[in-house]
Amino acid sequence: MTMEQRVSLITLGVPDVDQAAAFYAALGWQTAESPDGVVAFDLISQTLGLYPLEKLAEDIGLPLEALGTGAMTLSHNTRSREEVDDLLALALKAGAEILRPAGEVFWGGYIGYFRAPDGHIWEVAHNPFSSLAGDGAFRWNGY
Repeated sequence: MTMEQRVSLITLGVPDVDQAAAFYAALGWQTAESPDGVVAFDLISQTLGLYPLEKLAEDIGLPLEALGTGAMTLSHNTRSREEVDDLLALALKAGAEILRPAGEVFWGGYIGYFRAPDGHIWEVAHNPFSSLAGDGAFRWNGY
């Protein structure tokens, strides 16, 4: 197995979600329907998500101060929960630190987090509400 070469979701931890959303709206970006607490903008085969900084730290399992400034995660969405487990194992074998083992989350998905050797944090996620296109392209509410 290999990790497909794509980033599905870019999540930016922001101190003020409304203010950040207003900035992107001012650029002409349109929001996608999203659960409370998350603002999403569909991009071309990717999504940019704005998420409260303290909730991002909680999701990852790190103290807020460990995120520093400009906190974000790179997300790789999968076709199944099993792929999440497999990719976390692959990342560990490749030298990553597992920050949060795979598990269910409140919105109905299945996620885990790892820190790459370069320090960037990745989320590996199966979102049953946002199925991937045949080519692996991601859209917030699926295809």
